[in-house]
Amino acid sequence: QVQLVESGGGLVQAGGSLRLSCAASGRTISSYIMGWFRQAPGQEREFVAAIIWSGDNTYYADSVKGRFTISRDNVKNTVYLQMNSLKPEDTGVYYCAAAGTLVVFTTYQNYDYWGQGTQVTVSS
Repeated sequence: QVQLVESGGGLVQAGGSLRLSCAASGRTISSYIMGWFRQAPGQEREFVAAIIWSGDNTYYADSVKGRFTISRDNVKNTVYLQMNSLKPEDTGVYYCAAAGTLVVFTTYQNYDYWGQGTQVTVSS
């Protein structure tokens, strides 16, 4: 079992930045693909970013490409999401997830473990 706890959310003005952290416990995340998803009220959970075990390869939704950066520290058992140039449409609950798969999926159904989420609100 992997327990995931997100932190770093908050209220920020458009154009601002936030850094989300996802601390894992229970097992090392070094063998998991890690992802970030977000969910706005009344909408489905959507893929934001993912990173493979080594951190050498990252994947992003088109809507965040060039603004968000996912990274991981397997020693600290933590994953990060640096979010810059935030827009009001980035508002939502951000979830960290772990997938014990061999390929990167952008669909939430393929992820095995989830955190409780952290709220990000971007004001215009």
